[in-house]
Amino acid sequence: MSQTAPLEVPCPTCHKKVAWSEANAYRPFCSERCKLIDLGAWADGSHRIAGEPAMDETEIDEMALRAERDAGLEP
Repeated sequence: MSQTAPLEVPCPTCHKKVAWSEANAYRPFCSERCKLIDLGAWADGSHRIAGEPAMDETEIDEMALRAERDAGLEP
């Protein structure tokens, strides 16, 4: 039985080649440092998923009141 080399992927932070294996506790990152840099970017808003911004509770409450008013449910 032949053994294949583990898949190598670029670290999302520094782009260094990283073996995708159970031996790498930080995969897909090369180190804890790169993992924390990425986490920080998500936390400060540098990384984000494209799309419409989510409504906050105030907007949801206003929308519900408007719907009730339009339906004639408000006393």
